[in-house]
Amino acid sequence: MRWRISFVMAVLAQVTPPMMAVQALALKHHWRIAHKMPVWFHRLVCKLLRVTVRIEGRPAQDRPLLLVSNHLSWLDIVVIGAAFPVSFIAKSEVATWPVIGTFARMQRTVFIDRTRRTATRATHAEMTARLSNGDPLILFAEGTTSDGHSVLPFRSALLGAATSVAEEGGLAHLQPLTIAYPGRAGAAHPRRGPDLAWHGDMDLLPHLKDVIAGPPIEAVLAFGDPVTVEPTADRKALARDLEAAIAARYDELRQRG
Repeated sequence: MRWRISFVMAVLAQVTPPMMAVQALALKHHWRIAHKMPVWFHRLVCKLLRVTVRIEGRPAQDRPLLLVSNHLSWLDIVVIGAAFPVSFIAKSEVATWPVIGTFARMQRTVFIDRTRRTATRATHAEMTARLSNGDPLILFAEGTTSDGHSVLPFRSALLGAATSVAEEGGLAHLQPLTIAYPGRAGAAHPRRGPDLAWHGDMDLLPHLKDVIAGPPIEAVLAFGDPVTVEPTADRKALARDLEAAIAARYDELRQRG
């Protein structure tokens, strides 16, 4: 459906620049609207892409809060960003991507450079500071996108930011968040998830076109029970527990359709 692709791109071309300009001013002057603009933008994108978001559970109200999620696609950013004000943790390459990198900076994304140890320490410090200031952060703990057939092993390193907050005398909270795409237009289809996955060396533009031109999409965000992090918490054990909880919920959502 070329007309649909043209329509979506035309609307985004008209709306995105002024919204980004307002967001840039809001960030510069610390306006409260800076937390709302990304949500409004992502909700617009969801509407254009015909994505319906179903939410099960709710984000924890306790702070500091680090939400730990599985990761299937660039679409996850849009779906989660439309649900509530949040910032993401992303690999440093994302900052250099055309358009997407600018969007990420506008949402105050924390960028991780895994190639330099000193940069990793700086990122850890930034995450700790942001959590301590009450900003909820999203960590895609697999470290990359999966093919949608299963949840990949979680990496424990960045959970250290939560334990660092606890070590400083504050109570840190981890909350599992499972994202799934069980069906489209309400049709049960337990194998539908993988065709929305963007992984490996897949090109972004063809995948984006397929999503725009394809049928309506149902996305599910399932919030699990938050866990209070102790200063002496074992990060690897936390990662294993979160991975098991999210993998089980993911399988359930795919089978439920």
